[in-house]
Amino acid sequence: MEAVDQLASAGTFRVVKEPLAFLRVLEWLFAIFAFATCGGYSGELHLSVDCANKSESDLNIDIAFAYPFRLHQVNFDAPTCEGKRREKLSLIGDFSSSAEFFVTIAVFAFLYSLAATVVYIFFQNKYRENNRGPLIDFIVTVVFSFLWLVSSSAWAKGLSDVKIATDPEEVLLLMSACKQQSNKCLPVRSPVMSSLNTSVVFGFLNFILWAGNIWFVFKETGWHSSGQRHAQDTMEKQSSGYNQGGYNQDSYGPAGGYNQPGSYGQVGEYGQSQSYGQSGPTSFANQI
Repeated sequence: MEAVDQLASAGTFRVVKEPLAFLRVLEWLFAIFAFATCGGYSGELHLSVDCANKSESDLNIDIAFAYPFRLHQVNFDAPTCEGKRREKLSLIGDFSSSAEFFVTIAVFAFLYSLAATVVYIFFQNKYRENNRGPLIDFIVTVVFSFLWLVSSSAWAKGLSDVKIATDPEEVLLLMSACKQQSNKCLPVRSPVMSSLNTSVVFGFLNFILWAGNIWFVFKETGWHSSGQRHAQDTMEKQSSGYNQGGYNQDSYGPAGGYNQPGSYGQVGEYGQSQSYGQSGPTSFANQI
């Protein structure tokens, strides 16, 4: 308990309130929901075959299947309505690749989110000590965003195929007894796919969370800080250029060309012309 208390006191749990760590916690939870709703699924459908000869009928045919949805390995027996002979059939399709890929991405995302959250809380100083930690975190976040999109899309298509392959109407077409009009083949109950639909939703929600977290991880890298410094330097250069240019000088003030009173305000040439006008008659009078 003392070791736990020391770790708790050393860890800055306030980081969890920041967007970066808070989204990591959400990614951790949503990854659990994603692989739990898909990897823990098991379903069952029920069929009935009512033969013309009632003694040959089977009104309770149960077909169970589960993750990873290798349906071609799911076998069941069905009556042929030709005596006591029964035929052994299997479902169609193998959708394990998309399902396992989806669950694998969810498990690795769960582990990485947990590890990243621990680093944010207890080793935040070492994480921000150099640019290596944020860069690795940024690259991993981008990769997981892409993988979530691919795996969720693939699993959504795989789930659609699973629904078709386990549709009771489609399974009844596999039975030879159902091809005869004298026999009645009916679906009793379809499998419940609500948890699988939920897994697809959580898959795309995980993609949105990881893609949205790219920006907050990018802000921790040196690329973002260097970009900010470059933008600040550019703004400072532009502002200094405007301050040194002619727009901020008092070109229209007392030292400028437009407000200089030299030619229009001072009594210059025009004032002196009056004295020139008075000198003419004086000299003429002296001559007389």
